[in-house]
Amino acid sequence: MTETHFDVLIVGAGLSGIGAAWHLQKKCPGKSYAILEGREAIGGTWDLFRYPGIRSDSDMHTLGYIFKPWKERKAIADGPSILKYVRETAEQNGIDQHIRFNHLVKRSSWDSNTATWSVEAEDAKTGEMHRLTCDFLYMCSGYYSYEGGHRPDFPNEEAFAGKIVHPQEWPEDLDYSGKKVVVIGSGATAVTLVPEMANEAEHVTMLQRSPTYVVSRPAEDALANRLRKVLPESWAYGATRWRNILFQMFFFNMARKRPEKVKERILGMAQEELGPEFDVETHFTPSYNPWDQRLCLVPDSDLFKSLKEGSASVETDHIEHFDETGIQLKSGKHLDADVIVTATGLKLVFLGGMEIVVDGSVIDPSEIHGYRGVMFENIPNLVSTFGYTNASWTLKADLTADFVTRLLKYMDRKAYAEVRPEAGEPIGDEPWLDFSSGYVTRAMEHFPKQGDRMPWRLHQNYVKDIFALRHAKFEDGVLVFRSRQTGGVDVDDPASAAVAAE
Repeated sequence: MTETHFDVLIVGAGLSGIGAAWHLQKKCPGKSYAILEGREAIGGTWDLFRYPGIRSDSDMHTLGYIFKPWKERKAIADGPSILKYVRETAEQNGIDQHIRFNHLVKRSSWDSNTATWSVEAEDAKTGEMHRLTCDFLYMCSGYYSYEGGHRPDFPNEEAFAGKIVHPQEWPEDLDYSGKKVVVIGSGATAVTLVPEMANEAEHVTMLQRSPTYVVSRPAEDALANRLRKVLPESWAYGATRWRNILFQMFFFNMARKRPEKVKERILGMAQEELGPEFDVETHFTPSYNPWDQRLCLVPDSDLFKSLKEGSASVETDHIEHFDETGIQLKSGKHLDADVIVTATGLKLVFLGGMEIVVDGSVIDPSEIHGYRGVMFENIPNLVSTFGYTNASWTLKADLTADFVTRLLKYMDRKAYAEVRPEAGEPIGDEPWLDFSSGYVTRAMEHFPKQGDRMPWRLHQNYVKDIFALRHAKFEDGVLVFRSRQTGGVDVDDPASAAVAAE
């Protein structure tokens, strides 16, 4: 095993990791760093997923980086366009030269004596183990497993004579033109697949156990495109970004305060799209309130158009079993199929499934608490990017990078070698995410907890996080720093009363 030391190791070369590297280069130019990427390409989610119609379910004026304006006309962008944007960011800023591909991080061990992380990464091709060390570990590995999605076992599925595919493992040679397709699921992936596959398939059926709220939005942001013609690019981007942030926050707060009114409006819009004869109550009326789970966004009403045209349909029912020609439903109805797509969700994992060891003790994530949603109780010199469930992921990623770079500069000024959050008294246990989606509830027992007060809370609010992360005071009584000179707690040089951003 080879060993190389860096000031900072970033794990993941997707949207978050490339953004983290940009902020680090810009604000801490003296820091050496490398990005460890388990796969062979830049892009993360946007390179891994190859299913038809793959696109964002957030607008690119907020999913895009704060420092790089989105220039395309479509605000609800397709996967290849987003992948191009991420790779362009890496190439234009020399970030791609810092990436070590085929470095799948398996284990990271902290040694307080040396104040360093030892990171073990496996080469997926050769099986070789690489060992690198760093002073600071910056996790940008996302929140789901790259090894495969959630895939329930269906009764008698081996009897099906056609193809069964999961969107996370889409085969390049899958031919569905002129064929009958059943897509199992009702989430963001399913509502993307159905209208796209309906363009070529004989018919596509979306089979769901229960409905999801579906909202249409124009793929192009007309105001944003007009602003770009009359304002400097950065001004137009900033104005559009803040307009969309504030609208999203308003809509989310309305859903929390007046759920019945918001529900009525969403269902009314669906009924307007589909016509009075469509059974919206059965197929698009969930049992939960808006934003108890993430809403599904469809650009330019594409799903609704497919349903109206008859190239696609929805069945709300339960699976009895598979058979040779399709799926037998509990209602007695049979769905004929040549291809079945199991859009049944993701598997969430904490820190990419990496094992964490601190001074010889393996950390059980379920027994610790998160700090401001970016650090973790008793884990030194480690920050993780975890985006919003009710807004664009990158909004939180940019704020996390602000926090990291301010923290690194602060530690340098004070000659600190280590920082870790410590809870001096009981802080309560609440789920990491208060979200009822199946992919979330299946995984929460393996994730850290929230506390019942700040700074142990995880905000789902961009404005609150601006103050909690971009302007946070480090002397909050929770962060404990250790000096380079002594290796012990520095009580003679406490944190100043205020910390400047620079």
